[in-house]
Amino acid sequence: MKRIVTVQDISCVGKCSLTVALPIISAFGVEAAILPTAVLSTHTAFKKGFTVHDLSGEITPITAHWKSEGIDFDAIYTGYLASFDQIDLVKKMAADFPNALLFVDPAMGDNGKLYYGFDEAFAHKMAELCAIADIIVPNMTEASYMLDIPYVAEGYSEEYVKDILRRLCDMGAKKAVMTGVSLRENETGAMGYDSTTGEFFSYYHDRIPVSYHGTGDVFASACVGALMRGKSLHEAIAVAADFTYESIRLTEAEENHNWYGVNFEQAVPMIPELLK
Repeated sequence: MKRIVTVQDISCVGKCSLTVALPIISAFGVEAAILPTAVLSTHTAFKKGFTVHDLSGEITPITAHWKSEGIDFDAIYTGYLASFDQIDLVKKMAADFPNALLFVDPAMGDNGKLYYGFDEAFAHKMAELCAIADIIVPNMTEASYMLDIPYVAEGYSEEYVKDILRRLCDMGAKKAVMTGVSLRENETGAMGYDSTTGEFFSYYHDRIPVSYHGTGDVFASACVGALMRGKSLHEAIAVAADFTYESIRLTEAEENHNWYGVNFEQAVPMIPELLK
């Protein structure tokens, strides 16, 4: 069985970050170790009153203990990182586990804006982590901030997306996948680029006209799970997109569903079929 470690925060209620990554990766038949960067009572979309406890000081002691026990990983998967220091700590961790595939979701913005507490300097710092990654999965907002280019919400061409993917790999990443790509009305998906082969690939599905917190984490976690089960990156983004789509569809189908995340749990039974 493959073993990965995912490095991101844990929101006790909210269906994002580790509360999404751990169950989804496990459901793919992959051992998921966790390295929490912070503990929050809820995710930040709850806006008022949530509690936060930073765990940056635990990252080095935890990884040192793993090294002393001879524990290794097939992949390191990073999500939301809250500070410059956490990015540096993950860079050191990647150096400590050189055999692990480094999969980076530079979770820091959407819809043309960075999340609360982040700025252009943080985006440039995140680009340093992406530069040493094997695979990165930014959305258009995150890619634009890392590359210092204007954010374009719609009306872009396929060649425009390909150019951004090339530039992301020029930073150092071996492979880049852009999520939330929409080249045609009522359709959305992902486009990827493998700089080692020069190959582009994409996968699209019908757009469900809703937005939920944490769907990027669902996509990234399913993508890592599929990769660890032997799928190519092209195949893995199709698996992840279908799993995310079904999670959203099932959420919309449930009357009085929770607003703060998607019902990915109900989509778990489809995983064996997706892996065929």
